[in-house]
Amino acid sequence: ETTLDESVRRLLRLFDRVGLLEHPESAPEQAIDRPPHRALAREAAAEGMVLLKNDSGILPLQREQLSSLAIIGPNAKIARIMGGGSARVNPHYAVSPYEGIVAKVDGQVTIGYQLGCTNHKMLPLVDANLLRPHAGSSEHGMSVAYFNNLDLVGEPVYTKRSETSELNRMGQLPASVNQRQFSVRCSGQFAPQESGTYTFGLISAGLSRFFIDGQEIIDNWTRQTRGEAYFGFGSAEATGTDELMSGRSYDFTLEYSKSAAVSMAALRLGCLPPVAPDAIEQAAKLAAEADVALVFVGLSDEWESEGFDKPDIDLPGRQTELIERVAAANKQTVVVLNTGSPVAMPWLDKVAAVVEAWFPGQECGNAIADVLFGDTTPSGKLPQTFPKRLEDTPAYINYPGENGRVRYGEGLFVGYRYYDRKKIEPLFPFGFGLSYTTFSYSPLRLSTQTISPGDKLHVEVDITNSGQRMGKEVIQVYVRDVAARLPRPDKELKAFAKVQLAPGECKTVTLTLDRDALAYYDDLTHEWVAEAGEFELLVGASSQDIRSRAVFTLTATSRFGSQAREVQAKPGLDSTISQLVADEEARAILNRHLPGILNSPQLDMAMGLTLEQIASFVPDILTSEVIQRIGADLQGLER
Repeated sequence: ETTLDESVRRLLRLFDRVGLLEHPESAPEQAIDRPPHRALAREAAAEGMVLLKNDSGILPLQREQLSSLAIIGPNAKIARIMGGGSARVNPHYAVSPYEGIVAKVDGQVTIGYQLGCTNHKMLPLVDANLLRPHAGSSEHGMSVAYFNNLDLVGEPVYTKRSETSELNRMGQLPASVNQRQFSVRCSGQFAPQESGTYTFGLISAGLSRFFIDGQEIIDNWTRQTRGEAYFGFGSAEATGTDELMSGRSYDFTLEYSKSAAVSMAALRLGCLPPVAPDAIEQAAKLAAEADVALVFVGLSDEWESEGFDKPDIDLPGRQTELIERVAAANKQTVVVLNTGSPVAMPWLDKVAAVVEAWFPGQECGNAIADVLFGDTTPSGKLPQTFPKRLEDTPAYINYPGENGRVRYGEGLFVGYRYYDRKKIEPLFPFGFGLSYTTFSYSPLRLSTQTISPGDKLHVEVDITNSGQRMGKEVIQVYVRDVAARLPRPDKELKAFAKVQLAPGECKTVTLTLDRDALAYYDDLTHEWVAEAGEFELLVGASSQDIRSRAVFTLTATSRFGSQAREVQAKPGLDSTISQLVADEEARAILNRHLPGILNSPQLDMAMGLTLEQIASFVPDILTSEVIQRIGADLQGLER
């Protein structure tokens, strides 16, 4: 009950802080687009990007030294701003890398563009800028009409305009629409920007079909395409092609029918513009003619979302081939990645620089341009280890399991803890990230060499910007328990700080550690344990770039629960073996009365038992007299 009360108090404090107790009614939803918000989104996006490689200082790019840039790749003209799933929000706008770079150079550099290859799982949604709800309209999108029957008969009961060709779950439909069964006709005009073969894709939970100028392009009505379903049910993507001419507008009609037997309404129309069969060759040719080639590749919300896992860590499609061909044509090739997770980089040694941009939000292109041209010095650090191979990852042997079960066999040794213990060299370690400047670290200074469980340890280190540019460094403090009763990682991140420094500037960074930073969770006794003994501090620029070390001692063992309260202040006969072993004085008493027992391999199986419980298994060793003598000595401990 006290736990529930505290949880409710936290909620009430939040409600009070945001004014919900005083004004409980829901305010209307708002979408406020303000210049300070845009600036903050741009700054946050750039700050999070990680510079993974920068040979010969190719970055930052110097406008005055460039005459031409080649912008290449499937993510160049699309703002990959977020992963997929239920947390999706609609941005006010989204700036693509191409748009951000064009704005940055402001006509001072000649820019060429080539797609190179695609990286979609499903065909991309139709570009809303190419759609008009009817002839002569200045608005974008398509007209959507709802009918309260399955066959689009009679007058529509509801109409609206949609700027997206994906009607997933159909949104909040008005009361005039029969939610259980209805049909929809989407219509308008499509104005292609280039001539060639357009491929259209249709996915629906229910029946669907697509027409251009009255000609049926896709029939997903009389014979549905089955397979892996996008919406978790319904059909897979049915495709069709049509030869279209730029400069013309084509009438299109998209029809959909949902019966009562279909649990949820959903419809998606994709469109892939013409892709030349020699697109990679054209990209390589463009790269060869440019001073620098920028290749934008990676993943999207199709590949990284909730409810499924990627089959591997390779870049999908022909992206790896594209990078290698471009790098062969131009040694000054910079790869910019949009991913939410590690990807394999067999091409790493062939390119000059790599920037991990993640999914950076609506200011995507502007933030990337800020980093590439040095208006922002990169200072992000990897929050995960990038392995060289999928086979190197901690869960490789155990995932996806068998018979519907997955064994989490890596235990504590996830991420960098695993790579450290197995001595597996990663592609890039946890905490890694380069800068356009350099930083030096002084030796560590500790506030004390010994601390008790209630003390705090203050760690100081001087950081100097030893380079020529303003920059920020993330100082990382790792802790190693030199000798622990249970298996422990070689080191664990326990504190970090980010500091900004001008060239030549030095600042002292102070970080504080307490008992929590030294403890591990004992799942047998359901307690946190900070064991007395020696600990090593390791401070550096990544988990594998340690710049300074120091040693200190915790003078006494401390045990505490999830509410940070002390438990079992004094060991006794009601203590478990685990609790006795963790207490130095109690451990000495056991050694005195039961010589060699602490080295017994069977002891691990008895950690959750008391001495009296163990006595039933070894009555000839743990006699009542021995237990009484141990109890008397424990009782005599001063606490």
